[in-house]
Amino acid sequence: MMKTIRDFDLNQKRVLVRCDFNVDIGQKGEILDGYKIDRTIPTINYLLEKRAKIILMSHLGRPKGKRVESLSLKPVAKSLEKDLKRPVKFLSDCVGPKVTAAVQKMKPGEIVLLENLRFHKEEEENDPKFAQALSRLGEFYINDGFGVIHRAHASIVGVPRFLPSAMGLLLEEEVKTLSEAVEKRLPPLVAIIGGVKLETKVKLIKKLLQRADHVILGGKIAYKILRVKGLCLHGLVYKEEVLQMIRSIDIANPKLHLPIDADILLKNGTEGYFRSASLGQLRKEEEILDIGPETIRVFTDVISKAKSVIWNGPLGKFEDERFAKGSLAVAHAIIRSRAFSIVGGGDTSTLLKKYNLIKEFDFVSTGGGAMLAFLEEENLPGLQALREASQRSYR
Repeated sequence: MMKTIRDFDLNQKRVLVRCDFNVDIGQKGEILDGYKIDRTIPTINYLLEKRAKIILMSHLGRPKGKRVESLSLKPVAKSLEKDLKRPVKFLSDCVGPKVTAAVQKMKPGEIVLLENLRFHKEEEENDPKFAQALSRLGEFYINDGFGVIHRAHASIVGVPRFLPSAMGLLLEEEVKTLSEAVEKRLPPLVAIIGGVKLETKVKLIKKLLQRADHVILGGKIAYKILRVKGLCLHGLVYKEEVLQMIRSIDIANPKLHLPIDADILLKNGTEGYFRSASLGQLRKEEEILDIGPETIRVFTDVISKAKSVIWNGPLGKFEDERFAKGSLAVAHAIIRSRAFSIVGGGDTSTLLKKYNLIKEFDFVSTGGGAMLAFLEEENLPGLQALREASQRSYR
């Protein structure tokens, strides 16, 4: 069992909250997609109602242990101020004497946001001294970053060793909803997996082929599988270990649905040179950027019969409107099916938000890799740390 934020008396206490503010920030410091920030607001408001002293922490991007100004969380502090309609003090580091002094001076109802945790290499290394330094800032620890629970980092698994710890409202909702979706899914269950990184999704694809009624694959991962199977000219060549995993996927499985055509663009070609083509007509110099019209027809027909849907990853390069057709067709097919729908992954939620479709789905997860890991039933480090903390006595 894991404790939740409601299990503690947090009145006037310093509460250290691990958030997932890993959002896209524009060149002028504007938040391009604030969905993850929006989803954390209920937990912050709960702590405000309890008159807690709120210390928020997160990572942003991959600075590799160095200070990178473009990856500062300062714009997030400004965004939070607008959402909460109250000051959010931004601290220029996450540990050190100045940070400690600022936190010690906090009054109930005040909020601070620490600088990017990954500016310190000790965060990703899960350094115990770094975790202990973070823990000294708070009296309680709340994990509200579902998108990072599959990471064994200091702020996720290290801090709970030193502080009474629990789930925030967002993390609790994510875990509950995904657990119920897995345990009480209504057949037919259609799983849709897209995106680019095939090597991180092969295990999940094989597991879904056992548990789902239909598995639809799109995006670059589908064409990479077809390349390994000798049915497509496009896709990257992998190490032998990954190739063996891909070869173990039975593409003759009637549950599995792969693209039969594609929308392509001449690689490095002139603007506007694109066409639709069947797999056999593809040329090496052309780049696949979306599923084709025949594939859309097949995929939407499968989805129309669904009672529950899990979707992770877009089916094309949706940032270019010419190649958003496949992903949008799938989105609208899910909506028309009236199936219980769960969507995960930053790119997928960005797509839905861009086209004002996010409210049409039953649940949109804030985690991509974390959602996949959860569905694979892996022992997620962040959740395990909270379980162990619930059994631990703190002085």
